[in-house]
Amino acid sequence: MTALKDMPISFPGLFGSWEFNPDPVAIHVGHGIYWYGIILAAAMLAGLFLCMKQAKRYGLTEDNVLDFVLWAVPCCIVGARLYYVIFYLDLYRNADGSLNWGQMIAVWDGGLAIYGAVIAGALVALVFTRIKKLPLAALTDLAVMGLLLGQCIGRWANFINREAFGGLTDLPWRMRLWVSSTQFIEVHPTFLYESLWNLAGLLLLLFVVAKGRRFDGENTCFYFLWYGLGRFWIEGLRTDSLYLFDWTLFGEPIRVSQALSLVMIVGGALGLFYQIKVKKHTAADLLVNRVAAAKAAALAAEEEAAFQSDPTLDESLLTAEEGPLPEAEEAQHGNPD
Repeated sequence: MTALKDMPISFPGLFGSWEFNPDPVAIHVGHGIYWYGIILAAAMLAGLFLCMKQAKRYGLTEDNVLDFVLWAVPCCIVGARLYYVIFYLDLYRNADGSLNWGQMIAVWDGGLAIYGAVIAGALVALVFTRIKKLPLAALTDLAVMGLLLGQCIGRWANFINREAFGGLTDLPWRMRLWVSSTQFIEVHPTFLYESLWNLAGLLLLLFVVAKGRRFDGENTCFYFLWYGLGRFWIEGLRTDSLYLFDWTLFGEPIRVSQALSLVMIVGGALGLFYQIKVKKHTAADLLVNRVAAAKAAALAAEEEAAFQSDPTLDESLLTAEEGPLPEAEEAQHGNPD
């Protein structure tokens, strides 16, 4: 089912006859500036801001975050589009069967797959950390928080475009969309389900998982597990799933996102089990604690070098820390004898 993009959206079970009819084009200049792009840009900036604010807690710097984002953002957009086009290739063919390259790059019409962005981002992170000599797991622990926030906001671009919705339902929070000028459907607002699921995951990361982190990579494993679980059941509700070519399982076509979700769930669960129950870790293993220990050692070495070059610093520091010597105090107040 495809909804019309110039017809109103409503939630009759919640707001009665109230309707919302957003124009997918925010500014009508040239090909137009679409809300889809504006919302995705806002999602990226929000994720970047969060990562920059949290960087020190992971032993990283704001420069590390900015350098990574400069490479990751364009690669993630390409990856998200490429992933979508590969599994919906027939949509981008001309009548004679040739590929329509112009349509393939028309991201403003929608058609970005988050898993493509995640895969591209992971590859960029692998290369980036190798070049910068940074632990991959520490960077991904930080990045998944920005990713969850970006996904939470970015799903509202699907709402504006009247896409990524679920099957028919009569639940109170059903969303009404028009498929023609006279016919409407009432469906699961799966964009909202995923947005709220990602928000809950982000709050758990910020206030529970990250505060008790035992190893670099724990946030990442949690993200795989949490997002995989949510996406698996939400994808089962959608009507526009990407399918794994013509492959079937138990007579049913295989949804690509559900297959990848299962891989993420298993990978995240196994990663947590291995790192917590088998490998064991101490707080000293975290990059942030190793960076702090290195800074403390460097400061101690500088102080030791200063003392060696000027022994009088010992007495002056002692005097500053412990107060005036008894003789100086007597001289200041006079000797009662």
